[in-house]
Amino acid sequence: MSKKLVLLMTMILCAIFLAACNSEEGAANAKSNDPLVMVWYPNESGSEMAGARDAFGKIFEEATGRKVEQKLTTDYAIAIESIASGNAQVAFMGPQGYIEANNKSADVQPIVVPSGSSGTLEDAVYYSWLAVPKDKADEYKVNGEFAIDTIAGKKFSFVSASSTSGFKVPSSSIIAHFTKQDAYKALTQDDLIEANALFPEVLFGDSHQGSAVNMIMGRADVAAFCDTCVSAYVDLVEGEANTAGAVYRVKDDAAAPFNNLPGEEFVLISATPVLNSPFVVNTSALTEEEITKLTELLISDETTNDPTIFVPKDSGEIGLFYKSGDERFVKVEDAWFDPIRKLSE
Repeated sequence: MSKKLVLLMTMILCAIFLAACNSEEGAANAKSNDPLVMVWYPNESGSEMAGARDAFGKIFEEATGRKVEQKLTTDYAIAIESIASGNAQVAFMGPQGYIEANNKSADVQPIVVPSGSSGTLEDAVYYSWLAVPKDKADEYKVNGEFAIDTIAGKKFSFVSASSTSGFKVPSSSIIAHFTKQDAYKALTQDDLIEANALFPEVLFGDSHQGSAVNMIMGRADVAAFCDTCVSAYVDLVEGEANTAGAVYRVKDDAAAPFNNLPGEEFVLISATPVLNSPFVVNTSALTEEEITKLTELLISDETTNDPTIFVPKDSGEIGLFYKSGDERFVKVEDAWFDPIRKLSE
């Protein structure tokens, strides 16, 4: 082969290599200049949560340098599909929703969860409640104590089949309890999605707030929902928080959907701890550098001490998180959510 031919082939290969590099660089720049889409569950999509969502938008914009778009939803499935498909790059979702998104795409991974008041994962939990109207509370007692047996034959409201504390955890506990009885031994979690031998009518609130309202307005006798999702709308007025017998009252100035229910009271008949909810990312839709910057900013002291992120409890402001002790965001990995996975086995 002549030197001229070798030189020509070398030049052609170099041109191809440079073109490829330029193409990759252009794609990367286009990707980095695209808006960062954050998708939210229905629980966090209400207008009263706009300030809290915007506070996180500022963090994500600072971390990535990309304009942030907020994608609001009315259905858990929309949020789960959005993050799994990469149409959204960041999401805040319950453990069960994360697991479903991760099952759809292994690219979906958790980065942080809010800690407990200790500032660690040791007490990083919230609570799944079963609640009933206060004036009906005695119907759910046996020998003066609240008993789960009393919910048989009642109209029941869940949140969504993809909700951890609004379906997965309570349904798992209900099945574990009632299948010990001959009348319900064949009952499965899937059966609880619609009318069944245990519940003559099953409703879904589509959000934790919606499930609570179903119970307060008498559409359902018993409702499952979580403490953190309704904390901005209700006050503890009797008993110990997150324990059976605790009484909560809707605030006089509560926002929708509680705005027409001021003063209404309900009682907890059970409260079960649940692993805290993660912020997750789609690793195929963000660069490793973006994910690192985002994680580091979320766990930083700057974010920890930001009152628009961890809202002081006595501030009167509505937020996603209310400061408790040394609470902050802490890194988390997929395996931490294995206890929730096991509920479906």
